[in-house]
Amino acid sequence: MAPEEDAGTELLLQSFERRFLAARALRSFPWQSLEAKLRDSSDSELLRDILQKTVKHPVCVKHPPSVKYVRCFLSELIKKHEAVHTEPLDELYEALAETLMAKESTQGHRSYLLPSGGSVTLSESTAIISHGTTGLVTWDAALYLAEWAIENPGAFTDRTVLELGSGAGLTGLAICKMCHPRAYIFSDCHSRVLKQLRGNVLLNGLSLEADITANLDSPRVTVAQLDWDVATVCQLSAFQPDVVIAADVLYCPEAIMSLVGVLRRLAACREHQRAPEVYVAFTVRNPGTCQLFTTELGRAGIKWEAEPRHDQKLFPYEEHLEMAILNLTL
Repeated sequence: MAPEEDAGTELLLQSFERRFLAARALRSFPWQSLEAKLRDSSDSELLRDILQKTVKHPVCVKHPPSVKYVRCFLSELIKKHEAVHTEPLDELYEALAETLMAKESTQGHRSYLLPSGGSVTLSESTAIISHGTTGLVTWDAALYLAEWAIENPGAFTDRTVLELGSGAGLTGLAICKMCHPRAYIFSDCHSRVLKQLRGNVLLNGLSLEADITANLDSPRVTVAQLDWDVATVCQLSAFQPDVVIAADVLYCPEAIMSLVGVLRRLAACREHQRAPEVYVAFTVRNPGTCQLFTTELGRAGIKWEAEPRHDQKLFPYEEHLEMAILNLTL
């Protein structure tokens, strides 16, 4: 494998435990114990079990991850198998052969296990930047915010939620499935992102608002085109959100200025009513960017406080990343 394709043990375990919906029974293995079993076991059944509960899992068969990712995953399994076995395990090589014959695609699926036993499956671009946008993939703060929401469902239950810059839709879909909002409005400005968002909503069994067959037990879901720079107070007022959220949208000064501007207009929407609660999640990649955001919030008269770090670790993202969620008062 090329260096960039070497998943390593950590990626293998994350793939096994999270992204490929590993069996609940194997969740009981301590990480070190599972690592030791993969390295030292002379029993092929463990690898067969992993294979059946990852790339052969019904969710992954129905919604395949990217070919490159599966190939990387299987290559790591084969490397571990060959380290302790003299006889090849045909199932592993057959699965790898299938990926070598498969056609590479610009889209792949990622599936995330929820505490309820359900899952969120997303169709995403296989490239970080595609069609001139980074909104076709899931970023770390979206996963972090989804975990926080699942730990704090009362912030969303029976409320109307507006998400700014929804991207692939992971956070919103997790909230719709776990937190029981009354209505959820996904929004973005890029046409390709909006098309993918609508597909991901339907992929996860939710109906868009215009669908007369919509499940009455599910939230009313809307996918809206929303350009922060041109959205008017009148347009924003139509959403009537109780809660506004955003994740990984502080990537440059221009985006920060646009976000603060749309937040000011959202505040003006409810002049005689209670302003919506606002939660903005971000990865601290550049402290200067975060400082600019809090400075501009102050200039706009928007107060903020940081939410405590939450305890749940449900989804795969880099442990060393510094992430934060700010609770804004409009």
